Amino acid sequence: MSIVIIVLILLVAFILIRNIRIVQQAKAYVIERLGAYKETWGVGFHIKVPFFERVAKIVSLKEQVADFPPQPVITKDNVTMQIDTVVYFQITDPKLYTYGIEQPMVAIENLAATTLRNIIGDLELDQCLTSRDIINTKMRAILDEATDPWGIKVNRVELKNILPPKEIQNAMEKQMKAERERREAILRAEGEKRAAILEAEGEKESAILRADAKKQQQILEAEGQAEAILKVQTATAEGIRLINAAAPTDAVIRIKALESFASAANGRATKIIIPSEIQGLAGLAAGIVEASKDESAAAEGK
Repeated sequence: MSIVIIVLILLVAFILIRNIRIVQQAKAYVIERLGAYKETWGVGFHIKVPFFERVAKIVSLKEQVADFPPQPVITKDNVTMQIDTVVYFQITDPKLYTYGIEQPMVAIENLAATTLRNIIGDLELDQCLTSRDIINTKMRAILDEATDPWGIKVNRVELKNILPPKEIQNAMEKQMKAERERREAILRAEGEKRAAILEAEGEKESAILRADAKKQQQILEAEGQAEAILKVQTATAEGIRLINAAAPTDAVIRIKALESFASAANGRATKIIIPSEIQGLAGLAAGIVEASKDESAAAEGK
């Protein structure tokens, strides 16, 4: 009997241990009793009833990513493109996710493809290429509403790649190349304009410096001439002062005037006005010279 009891105790302990469940963070266990939904276990320690209850599904509550392969879509202007979609979703209700739909990932993929075709069908090629944010927003709203009965919340939808036909890609590349060349030409023209402006500013600055140097030179020359005139005038005034201090006689004054006249006559003037006083003095000097010549001739005749 003791052996049987021990065996029974060990069996019960084994069964209890086998039915202990510890639910981890960001996980949820969907529990069924006799084939019907009973409850959803959250984080913590749980024990299920042996033989009557079972874990129907373990659900991750983390945000998940579904990357779907490219889908062919036709635009409003009849251009066929390949677009692949990425959907970010999260399970908010494990019960609805378990019993709401069979193969929810396949359902989301088909729903995303259908929604994408409907949206792209109302847009032209240029709008599809430039309106990704609008397309993403519309798809997220439609998918979130459609998957709500499945216990799924769509957080974000992204169009990963938009691949138009090969000929359109070539035309777009040529257009982009032309745009790059146009921008390069604009930048080059702006650079040349800037260089011309800088060169003109440099020439202007150089002209200003040359003008300032010439002006400074003229100022220095004028100052030198003024200083020379001042020295001449000072010397003249000093000479007059000395003459006045010496109290010269009329004869001395006339002789000085005659010397000044002689200096003037040696110049380049073609017309000289002789004062009457100097004319008399010149006649006297000429008489003295003639008398000296006569005396010299008489002495030679003897």
